[in-house]
Amino acid sequence: MGNVARPSRRTIVKAGAAGAALTAIGSTPSVAANPAPARTSGTTLSPAPFGAPNPRNPVPGVRIEAPSGDRPAGWNNQTRAEVLARNGIVATSQPLAAQAGVRVLAEGGTSADAAVATAAVLGLVEEVSASIGGDSFALHYHAADRRVYGLNSAGWAPSAWTPEYFARRGHTAKYGMPDTGIDSATVPGAVEGWDQLRKRFGNRGFDTLLAPAVELAEQGFGLTERIHDSWSGAVELLRKDPDAAHAFLVDGNVPPLYGIFRNRELANAYRLLQREGRDGFYRGAIAEAVVAKSKRVGGAMNRADLAEFRAEWVEPISVEYHGYRMHQLPAPNQGFAALIMLNIIKQFAPVLGYDLARLGPRSPMFWHLIIEAKKLAYDDLNRYNGDPRFTHVPFDMLLSDRHGAELCRRIDPARATPPKVPGAINSGTVYLTAADRWGNMTSFIYSNFDSFGSGVGIPGYGFPLQNRGALFNLDPESPNIVAPRKRPYHTLMPAFVTRDGHPVLSFGNMGGSEQAQAQALEMVFMINLGLNPQAATDAARFYHNQFDDSLELERELDDTVGAELKRKGHKATEPTSGNTGGYQAIHFTPEKAGDWPASTGPGGPVNGIYRAASDHRKDGAAIGW
Repeated sequence: MGNVARPSRRTIVKAGAAGAALTAIGSTPSVAANPAPARTSGTTLSPAPFGAPNPRNPVPGVRIEAPSGDRPAGWNNQTRAEVLARNGIVATSQPLAAQAGVRVLAEGGTSADAAVATAAVLGLVEEVSASIGGDSFALHYHAADRRVYGLNSAGWAPSAWTPEYFARRGHTAKYGMPDTGIDSATVPGAVEGWDQLRKRFGNRGFDTLLAPAVELAEQGFGLTERIHDSWSGAVELLRKDPDAAHAFLVDGNVPPLYGIFRNRELANAYRLLQREGRDGFYRGAIAEAVVAKSKRVGGAMNRADLAEFRAEWVEPISVEYHGYRMHQLPAPNQGFAALIMLNIIKQFAPVLGYDLARLGPRSPMFWHLIIEAKKLAYDDLNRYNGDPRFTHVPFDMLLSDRHGAELCRRIDPARATPPKVPGAINSGTVYLTAADRWGNMTSFIYSNFDSFGSGVGIPGYGFPLQNRGALFNLDPESPNIVAPRKRPYHTLMPAFVTRDGHPVLSFGNMGGSEQAQAQALEMVFMINLGLNPQAATDAARFYHNQFDDSLELERELDDTVGAELKRKGHKATEPTSGNTGGYQAIHFTPEKAGDWPASTGPGGPVNGIYRAASDHRKDGAAIGW
């Protein structure tokens, strides 16, 4: 079987954008790399006061050498406190987006409404990662019937897409699908997902939910260091498409760090959705613009491909882990890899005789076993994942305890074993979670896939088409082979955890193939080791690449266990800060043990406490009221 996925060339550029900037600085003459400091009365001043960028110090933050401070309570390395609230809460990777969601909650909207409002702002302030040209997915806990619902709004392939179509364009099983351009763009599913979610579980319309994003698109927002870095990695791609360059570049370059960026064309798109709803995207003027652009650049997407697209409500899949049940969306999402990992991990003690809590997170064996479980789980992921409408995915077998035990027996505690079915995807995504005063909780994720997706901009509407089609396979033996109206292998995977049917945790990760391995690790952190949801993201993570079997450890983790893991045969590379993604979470604790989350009265609050966490690796914030 051919590789399910392969490394993205642009991902490598994007992940190294900050490093590239440093290299450029370091390669200039010493006077430019270390400009003469300003002097006042014999005092040496910083060449970048207040961290403000300038030509000699375009990214001042990378030069900081100050030791970090200590927390006065709890775990010293926890970056921030959890945010606690009872009326509602939103956690995501950008504070302005979280504020939009909380505004909706305070005005009487549900967690589903807040998720849509938050997503719309993220589609502006993090458009490098997600937009209305991308796809969306959700797991929603509905307090009224005490059930977790699954929503799959992965866009499908244009009806003309076949292996023969790509062969005529020079793409075969040997070379794979195109990474960017119009032939990497499937039908965008994001807006359909927003509409389905708010119709079924919300009480607000697009006119209200998109208002904060419209306002911000017109007024403008500031580019943070992280967003600026990601944007920088996509400049060459954007320059290839005049519409994308017009929408997202300033004088042909990335907008300036801390500069104000406006996207009035995206505001036009959101206003159209406010007036016409989802049909404005799939049947109206936006659809016309998408099809016209596709034809102009030689693509195959047509009006019917857009008009006939519908999201699917699907039954979540799950496994039990030490009394807790982790829920995921079924294929073509990669969520079942996290479930397989957990099934292997819970067999460590009975099969291999290792207790993770006793080993602890400073033990090389702790990490060795989890990394080996990841490889085995991703072998199954890459072997079986495909659109269930086109291929059978044997979940009864894959998610059984028996299969978990069989895979666990393959782990050699003394040596690393290479994966058997390669595949690697690491790219940009946004994740958010919201909870309301009535006890509803929404786990939501959406993405362009790569930075600005396909790089194909839609004129007049300020958004790019995603490039999820790059994840199809051209190998006829693959369950993920491209076909008309088929959905590709998808990395996006919102998660939800219950205990005895009661809601416990809504959480998720960003970062392509990092998502499943990170979610399983975080479950270990929280359940085996007792870390709170914020500590679980502040703790160091790893990224294992299934394609080349390389292992990236965050710096302190590398210092702690890197040498020993190398002795066991792991291909540990230089420590990284770019591939371990991001995370957000909301935990619910009832006021009385066993209580269902429900409002204490018509106006709330919920009968317990929400505790929210946000990853320091992103610009995130958890905001409650």
